[in-house]
Amino acid sequence: MNNIQSVGKAVSRLEGHLKVTGAAKYAGEYDAQDLLYGYIVGSTITKGRIKSIDSSEVKKMEGVVEVFTHENKPSTAWFDLQYADMDSPPGTVFKPLKDNNVKFNGQPIALVVAETFEMARLGAQKLKVIYEEEKFSTDLRENVDKARTAKKGFATMLKPPPPKPAGDFEKAYENSFIKTDLQFAHSTEHHNPMELCASTVIYEGKDKLTIYDKTQGTINSQLYVANVFGLKMKNVQVISPFVGGAFGAGLRPLHQLFMAVMASLTLKRNVRVTLDRSQMYIIGHRPPTLQHLKFGADSAGKINAIYHKALAETSRFEDYVENVVNWANMLYPAENTLLKHEIIPLDVYSPLDMRAPGGSTGMHAVEITMDEIAYQLNIDPLELRLINYSDIDKSSGREFSSKELRNCYLRGAEKFGWEKRNPVPRSIKKGNKLVGYGMATGIWEANRILGRAEAIMNLDGTAEIKSAVTDIGTGTLTVMTQIAADELGLPIENVTFSYADSKMPFAPIQGGSFTTATVGPAVQNACRALNKKLFKKAKDSNASWSNIRFNDVIFQNGFIMHKHDPEFKISTKEILASNAKSIKASSSAMPNPLTAGKKAKAAHSAVFVEVEVDEELGTIEVSRAVTAVAAGKIINPKTAESQILGGMIWGLSKALHEETILDHRYGKYMNANFAEYHIPVHADVNDLQVLFIDEEDQDVNSLGVKGVGEIGVVGMAPAIANAIFNATGKRIHDLPIRFEQLI
Repeated sequence: MNNIQSVGKAVSRLEGHLKVTGAAKYAGEYDAQDLLYGYIVGSTITKGRIKSIDSSEVKKMEGVVEVFTHENKPSTAWFDLQYADMDSPPGTVFKPLKDNNVKFNGQPIALVVAETFEMARLGAQKLKVIYEEEKFSTDLRENVDKARTAKKGFATMLKPPPPKPAGDFEKAYENSFIKTDLQFAHSTEHHNPMELCASTVIYEGKDKLTIYDKTQGTINSQLYVANVFGLKMKNVQVISPFVGGAFGAGLRPLHQLFMAVMASLTLKRNVRVTLDRSQMYIIGHRPPTLQHLKFGADSAGKINAIYHKALAETSRFEDYVENVVNWANMLYPAENTLLKHEIIPLDVYSPLDMRAPGGSTGMHAVEITMDEIAYQLNIDPLELRLINYSDIDKSSGREFSSKELRNCYLRGAEKFGWEKRNPVPRSIKKGNKLVGYGMATGIWEANRILGRAEAIMNLDGTAEIKSAVTDIGTGTLTVMTQIAADELGLPIENVTFSYADSKMPFAPIQGGSFTTATVGPAVQNACRALNKKLFKKAKDSNASWSNIRFNDVIFQNGFIMHKHDPEFKISTKEILASNAKSIKASSSAMPNPLTAGKKAKAAHSAVFVEVEVDEELGTIEVSRAVTAVAAGKIINPKTAESQILGGMIWGLSKALHEETILDHRYGKYMNANFAEYHIPVHADVNDLQVLFIDEEDQDVNSLGVKGVGEIGVVGMAPAIANAIFNATGKRIHDLPIRFEQLI
């Protein structure tokens, strides 16, 4: 037990200076001697086969070293591996350059390797490819008759299928006082992190590689490379200390990693492959999804029947699924439910988890439906949610380990000024603008899995903590250092957290808002194990300590001291001096299998939004918003607030801006660039405020923390849509909401 020094304090990012000064190196920036550059060639057709690839002229170009195609690709070891990484959905993972078949537009069909990036790109442009095209289909709406349930696989553990039907939905719905029957849709979205996906592969000789990869999981990339190329795990080292945004784009090993490793092993050279911006649109996406919701409620507003069906896109070769329909009954305890999630295979690349996958999709429809019920009953939308409040997740029958959502509603409404809302649409005007208020609920599951860490006490009394976990910009480096500093009883400046190296103790991919809850307890356990070793050394070298128990001492400011006699102490440096070498301890943390499923675990939020809609032009401005969040113990309020603000901005983007346009005549994304893929700019972001609600949770993990990476985004888009309805009287069900829909 130690004095609290750092956890709970707003500590600035420890790597912040490196990032703002440009000293932080990203995957595509590492120096290497005799470095070759690869440029990927993408298919210009959507489906068919390659009849021929003529690379003869390209190979004659000055500076071009090799052109890899399906015809000369070296053999790989993966054969028919289904799961090549930790995030593979059920199906058969895509294998670049496997054969001459084309499965989606932009599919990697060749790699040009040259002495410079510019020469590789020029060679790629001059490659001559002749195709034989086949009929393809990329339109979700035209293929609803082909919908089916997804196969189960490894990913089912974190993305369970919808709960089985409960009660008698049809009967309850027909007998309901209020019956809603609404259809929703949202378009394709792409991740678009600032940092392009890149891999720099250093050939160390004898099939030994050091890889600088843009990834959300160093061990995941290591596992992929070793599996695919038949290498020993110990001969593959993946390093990724800085990631310039990911949001799910780095969860799965991407095409550039395969290409760079293939070229490096074949040529026995150092190779870098970087995707350009347009190629970032073939690495996965949030799938377009159609939803049908039918809710029934009694005259008091109590929800008694829930029907939620989702139809979502997937590829022909993998069954990608999300938790879209599972959320409503977790929040609103209806006795009669019918939930369905089906996928529609199309000629596209597999979708990929994007911040709050499924949650931001499903909760958009759920919370607009709740707002519609409130409007029909003339009940305040906030009051309707309080009427349906429950401390039990009805879908599983489990009590929540903690749930301070009620306080999120009440304190968020107070901070926002919700009492000023006029329930009558088009009732508030500000000049030529219609003003509207909207609110919505957010929920995201608080998961955790296995993580490991190592703690080292150096001879000078400083400590180093190690874990393979990445930091994708969320503040992981900082919060892990805070956790370790408190557990070891050291000032934060005396603790170094080393991370993002696959040779370090195991950590899973960073996603799902489970990183702090997974790695944090492992760091805590490793530090406790180190403390026990230090304490034993103290007892062994000091007779006066022989009768002291570990629980009788605290670790504070570099000393081990008795809880009740601060003068009875010994310095860590003194212990280490007698030991003459550093002391190490490793430990792991994982959910207790005996208690893990006994309670439901989730973070919750309440979002309140004000919009202004130009009555003549239909333009929409989110003038202010408040998000109140209950997410267990907040390790670092500064980095946590940053996460929520980022989620709110993305929710604004989802509601009003983001959409990838796929021309179904060609099966091609037409706005694969920053110019035409619209995202918010500074002028779109106004007054956003975050309020954290205190929440104690002894069940979720030893730290009592829940992730904040996703909870900030799930409620924002429906709150905006509901505010637009309050302002204009127009209920828009599809995202993004366009100004022409409001004219």
